[in-house]
Amino acid sequence: MNFIVLTHFENDEIYEGMTIDYYVSPLFGIKMKWQTEIIQVDTQKSFTDFQKKGSYKLWHHHHEFIENENGVLMKDTVDYELPFGFLGEIAHCVLVKKKLENIFNFRYKVLEERFNKQ
Repeated sequence: MNFIVLTHFENDEIYEGMTIDYYVSPLFGIKMKWQTEIIQVDTQKSFTDFQKKGSYKLWHHHHEFIENENGVLMKDTVDYELPFGFLGEIAHCVLVKKKLENIFNFRYKVLEERFNKQ
């Protein structure tokens, strides 16, 4: 999706109320602005971002970091809804669902390469 983070951070800490501005290119390379707000933080355990401005009618993304015997499991729960009613449902089936799967599969691959080297 060619995420480009526009927000400059003072430090690495995430906090409730933090807003992050991006450019994303979700379809056909078309650049769009996207803004999320961090609405929940449990330090080193979870955080939730909520789309304030962007292409989704609803985007609510909960990130969890769960310690286990193998290290840390990173778990995502995403609730989202597309705009445009029936047309949005068609777009979901044809394009969006696969695009989201690819995004999370890519992230999984990168995290495995960086943190789970055997």
